[in-house]
Amino acid sequence: MNLHEYQGKEILSSFGVRIQRGIVANTPEEAVEAAKKLTEETGTGWHVIKAQVHAGGRGKGGGVKLAKNLDEVKSIADDILGMMLVTPQTSAEGKLVNQVLIAEDVYYPGDSEPDEFYMSVLLNRATGRNMIMYSTEGGMDIETVAEETPHLIFTEEIDPGTGLLPFQARKIAFNLGLSGGALKEMVKFVTALYTAYIKSDSSMFEINPVLKTSDDKIMAVDAKVSLDENALYRHKDYAAMRDLREENPIEVEAKAAGLNYVDLDGNVGCMVNGAGLAMGTMDLIKQAGGDPANFLDVGGTADAQRVETAFGIILKDPNVKAILVNIFGGIVRCDRVAQGVVDAYKNMGDKINVPIICRLQGTNAKEAKELIDNSGMEIISATEFQEAADKVGEVLKA
Repeated sequence: MNLHEYQGKEILSSFGVRIQRGIVANTPEEAVEAAKKLTEETGTGWHVIKAQVHAGGRGKGGGVKLAKNLDEVKSIADDILGMMLVTPQTSAEGKLVNQVLIAEDVYYPGDSEPDEFYMSVLLNRATGRNMIMYSTEGGMDIETVAEETPHLIFTEEIDPGTGLLPFQARKIAFNLGLSGGALKEMVKFVTALYTAYIKSDSSMFEINPVLKTSDDKIMAVDAKVSLDENALYRHKDYAAMRDLREENPIEVEAKAAGLNYVDLDGNVGCMVNGAGLAMGTMDLIKQAGGDPANFLDVGGTADAQRVETAFGIILKDPNVKAILVNIFGGIVRCDRVAQGVVDAYKNMGDKINVPIICRLQGTNAKEAKELIDNSGMEIISATEFQEAADKVGEVLKA
């Protein structure tokens, strides 16, 4: 589950990570009041107005701007709120901005020049260990840094048995070129950041930039946080942070119906039971000349109502030209699934305007095929996996 910047910073702050302070606002008037309050609390004279959407690169799209007075706060907030923000991480149409974060200016003058770093905490799937990835090239796209100057990216793997050790935090601070008070501050920052990552059950923390201020404070100026949804039962307060406006509405509807659905870019809708079979089905569709339009796992039950709901969700994608139903009848009998498909087809009527290929294998598979073949419905039955994929290829060419 992705979070907005202000929500990620709330979590970081709760574990002792120093953050650039800010107040979220929903209207230009709220933005002005937030700026006034922030000035009272922090003494900041200038304010940074940041669009709150689940996407990086907001500054490149005009979603992050500096305001030097309250009039500019209101004007900039008015411009950003309601805009369709297009960044390198959004679609061409962009994302609607519903909120802005009014943040303090932390690039104030002092004894030394401010400096920006990159830092993230995530799982290294190759080794099964958490790692901290960091670089002196903060404020830039890490992908660009990795491509053009890979020697400037460092990683520190953490043994799950011991956790982050003090020498590792110091090593990170040294590699970033820090010394004196800034080094001590970075050690505290890294330690608190890793603690936050572990205790919040996150799948990724990305802070870009981590700022060394002119008076050697270390703080998170941005926060991109993804939580592990499988652990949200332990964090009811984090679960309440979910912003459904930022998520695919079809995926939201599927989740509410108890279906595991992921929207893709293809032209063949998939309805399968079991994640492994779903992945195999998607591969075979690709080999047959099509492209999967979704990942949809109906789970262990496939009655008429559930199948009808699944069909309705798949058909909301205008790119779908065919639907492949591929069910293995183990826990659920194939003839019951077949009856569910037939009943759903009857109930939906003209709403189904694309060919349906149905392959049912397992318990009572023979009875299921007969039921579909004798239903009078325009459903193409198949017995073998490859046969089903070939028939998908045929209807796409027709």
